[in-house]
Amino acid sequence: MKIAIIVTGLAVLLGGCMQATLTPQATLTPMSDPNFTARDKQQLANPPYRQASIPPAYQRQVVPYHRNEAPGSILVDTDGRFVYYVLPEGRAIRYGAIVGEDGQAWSGVATVGRKEEWPGWTPTESEKRRLGPLPNYVEGGARNPMGSRALYLYAGGKDTLYRIHGTNQPEWIGHAISSGCIRLTNEDVIDLYSRVKTGATVVVLGPKQGSARVASAGSSALN
Repeated sequence: MKIAIIVTGLAVLLGGCMQATLTPQATLTPMSDPNFTARDKQQLANPPYRQASIPPAYQRQVVPYHRNEAPGSILVDTDGRFVYYVLPEGRAIRYGAIVGEDGQAWSGVATVGRKEEWPGWTPTESEKRRLGPLPNYVEGGARNPMGSRALYLYAGGKDTLYRIHGTNQPEWIGHAISSGCIRLTNEDVIDLYSRVKTGATVVVLGPKQGSARVASAGSSALN
C-alpha cells in the first residue's frame, strides 16, 4: 500500500522532469494512429492521462524550416516551446512542448543515445534531495510521468540525464515548467519516436538563441 501511495503521488511531486499537478480533462477520444500499439491504446485510455485542448499553434503540423540541420535531426526551440523534426526540402514537423523552467533548462548538442517505449523512471540523487522522499525506480505506464516514449540524450558518449519524453499533463504544453526535460503530448512523442533514429543529432537552443528564425508562418496541419 505504501508503494502504491508513493507512485500515485508522483504526479504531484513531479520529479524527473515534472512540475505541476494534473488537472482533470475530458476523456481521451478514440485513437486511430497507426503508430499506436495495443499497450498505447490501453494505457492512454485510462486515468491519470487525459486528452487536453491544445492551442492550435502547439498542435502537430508541418512548417517551413530555415536552419541547416540535416533531415532526421531534432531541434528544440526553448523560447518558442517547440520541437522540430527536420524533413527534406526546407520543412519540418513542429510539435508543441513543455520546456525547462528558468534555471533548469539545458542547451547544447546531443545525440539520441537510446529510445524506450513506456519508460521507467529512476530519480537522480539531486531530484531526491530537491523533491523529498522518492522511490528508487518507477515502472513505466500511465501513472509514470515519463509518458509513453522517451528519447535519451547523450553527449560525449555520456547520458546527459535529459530526455525528450511524453507527459501525463498535456494541459501544460506551451509552458516552461519542467525540471529540464522536454515533454510532448503522448500522441506527439509516439509520432516523433516512430520517425527518429538512434544516433540522430539533437540541437537544443537555449533562451534568446533566435527562435523567431527557426520557422515561418504558412504551416499545415499534420494528422
